[in-house]
Amino acid sequence: MINRAPLSLLYLNVLAIATCGLIYELLAGTLASYVLGDSVTQFSFVIGVYLSAMGVGAWLSQYIQSNLARYFIEIELALALIGGVSAPVLFLAFPWIDWFRPMLFGMVFSIGVLVGLELPLLMRILKEYLDFGDLVSRVLTFDYIGALLASLLFPILFVPYLGLVRTSLLFGMLNALVAWWSTYLLRPLLSSRGLERLRWRAILVTFLLCVGFFKADQLTTLAEENALGGKIIYTTHSPYQRIAITQKRLGFQLFLNGHLQFNSVDEYRYHEALVHPAMLGNEPPRHVLVMGGGDGLAVRECLKYSSLESLSLVDLDPAMTQLSKNFEPLNRLNHGAFSDSRVEVINEDAFLWIGKPGPQYDAVIIDFPDPGSYSVGKLYTTRFFRLLQKRLKPAALVTVQCTSPLVAPKSYWCIVRTLEAAGFHVRPYHAPVPSFGIWGFALASISEFDSTPLPFDRVRGELRFLTNDVLNGLFELPADLQPMDSEINRLDNQALVHYYDSEWNRSD
Repeated sequence: MINRAPLSLLYLNVLAIATCGLIYELLAGTLASYVLGDSVTQFSFVIGVYLSAMGVGAWLSQYIQSNLARYFIEIELALALIGGVSAPVLFLAFPWIDWFRPMLFGMVFSIGVLVGLELPLLMRILKEYLDFGDLVSRVLTFDYIGALLASLLFPILFVPYLGLVRTSLLFGMLNALVAWWSTYLLRPLLSSRGLERLRWRAILVTFLLCVGFFKADQLTTLAEENALGGKIIYTTHSPYQRIAITQKRLGFQLFLNGHLQFNSVDEYRYHEALVHPAMLGNEPPRHVLVMGGGDGLAVRECLKYSSLESLSLVDLDPAMTQLSKNFEPLNRLNHGAFSDSRVEVINEDAFLWIGKPGPQYDAVIIDFPDPGSYSVGKLYTTRFFRLLQKRLKPAALVTVQCTSPLVAPKSYWCIVRTLEAAGFHVRPYHAPVPSFGIWGFALASISEFDSTPLPFDRVRGELRFLTNDVLNGLFELPADLQPMDSEINRLDNQALVHYYDSEWNRSD
């Protein structure tokens, strides 16, 4: 018989296994979107596979008819190993194997089956000591509390401060400790034969995962160097993203969540093409808004205009803007942009910030990441662009980075059509950037405008890519970049995110 005190403690097991189970699901979904790049589709697939696997596990539990306590502990140890090493193994495997997707979803399915086995076995162990109604209500209560804890702590605490690899290993250790602890709580239901070996196995698994936890930085660095190509010279997790900088022979590269943001060798092509069409409008720009662009490189280009009196940079992540100021190679590359007294850094969600009352601007540079998720896709909707209009002076020009019109034409023209639907006059253009290929932009205004730029004599700094002839040529679209029909991106359909996922996933 199990006495009342251990019986109560078993509810903590329910809490622990529920928390671990949801954490493994969130880890797999986040990892899938991180390494495969199509977050909406991959996260949906992971959830579907995981939940169906839990159903399989629950169904299989009926075939375990004896030694329930021992099977429960064995399952906890298996889950500790497979779940605990899932993130580091998948990180390390991604650059090396062609069948990464089957491996990822195979691991998700295995974890789901094991999680699906846990609660039915534990409930069958407890049914001898509790009324059925009490059993179901108590177990499900702790199960849902565990799920709540996992869903809150995963984005707020674990990923920002521990990272995916350490979080995976930590919860593997928790499963192993549940197994060890259960050898004592369930002692009356376990035969003495092999009991000590079971306990030592739990201790060994905990020790191995603990070693991995303290070696996680080396594992993550090795995995990222293989995946990103280049020596990792800086890496950190913020509450919003994974930031990594790699070094190659000719320069360094910035990655956010595994996606290349710029290469120091050719970033000037991208940023000159992004910034100067809006800055070379009819009136010399005095007050400028940059949205996104926490690396400071678009700000660098804006500061080349002597007419500039103030510049507001709105970027969500303070870790990124601080890095741009304090990481010396990046600070040199952006020419110390954030040390200029005219620059104000605002670390807020651009979608919320743009809806607040505030000043109007002569030029706006939009340098958001590509719309690979709903949280970014909302920044390319008719709602956002209509809010933006309230911050524009009548003759203000806006430039928007719009992903590649060659690789993702539906995505590109979706952004252009969405700007038009929001009331903008739009001129599409493109630029060749070796690290990215052909890249697309849009020049827009709430008033009709001439896209022929003024002479470059108002620029008080070096331009390495643009000349007047080159800039005019960017607005000439070749035959393979011609306009096409697409849906308008609205908050209630997020058509752009679906286009983007489909086109970039197809190109891999």
